[in-house]
Amino acid sequence: MRRLLGLAALVALAASPVRAETILFVGNSFTFGAHSPVHHMGAHRVTDLNGTGVGGVPALFKRFTEQAGLDYDVSLETEGGRSLAWHLANRRSEIDRRWDRVVLQDYSTLSPERVGDPAETIASVDTLARLFAARNPRVRILLDSTWSRPDLTYRAGSPWSGQGIAAMANSIRAGYDRAARAAGRGVQGVAPVGQAFTCAIRAGVADADPYDGIAYGQLPLWAWDQYHASAYGYYLEALVLFGQITGRDPRVLGRDEAAAMDLGFSPEQTAALQGIAHEALETKGGCGR
Repeated sequence: MRRLLGLAALVALAASPVRAETILFVGNSFTFGAHSPVHHMGAHRVTDLNGTGVGGVPALFKRFTEQAGLDYDVSLETEGGRSLAWHLANRRSEIDRRWDRVVLQDYSTLSPERVGDPAETIASVDTLARLFAARNPRVRILLDSTWSRPDLTYRAGSPWSGQGIAAMANSIRAGYDRAARAAGRGVQGVAPVGQAFTCAIRAGVADADPYDGIAYGQLPLWAWDQYHASAYGYYLEALVLFGQITGRDPRVLGRDEAAAMDLGFSPEQTAALQGIAHEALETKGGCGR
């Protein structure tokens, strides 16, 4: 009888579904895909904790994982123009839950008031890491280091003017690296998203300066405001996050990847962006330095 019960238990265990890994994305318009079709694309695939119908980069990530045969339960909490400190102060009740993974993306200049100063980012990441670790001591947190903004690079008098397009992304990355080292608890690393943009430029895949027009055969990584990303830029962001979170080579998605086809990318453009994401991950952003 005991043996029969043991077999029944084994059969029931085998039949029970494996729980999907939960992942939360916290960020602003750089996460929700502002000024591009990515904003609301695939919203039915993810859970927008604010109920605003956002798909964004988290929905692209979800679609990539589906095509790779992976199971993630994806949620997001985003608000345009806001910092991580703002999410802590205003959306704590939405995000203070048990998560397996969390992706954190701060304001584009780290501090909205003190451009390039990582102090607020360091404090916010530490507080959020403790918050999530209290719910799940095994939580894995990734920081999303974003891109250089042409409006702050090429216009005279801007914080990074005259320093070249790579400078802002490298400065922002340095701030996130400091935040990751200071927090420790659950923070696993920094995704080199901004430096992947620089990699694309240096490889000739993308245009460096949208203010002088987009070179033939090169991709525009930024939207019309030269601040937010274009669909190509958000796609590259999602590829880097997919690779770093899952450990899979972004190139496994292939040149006919479904989301890229829906966005109207050519197979050659899709393959090129996947290759850039692979290079950025392999070099930890070094190709963009």
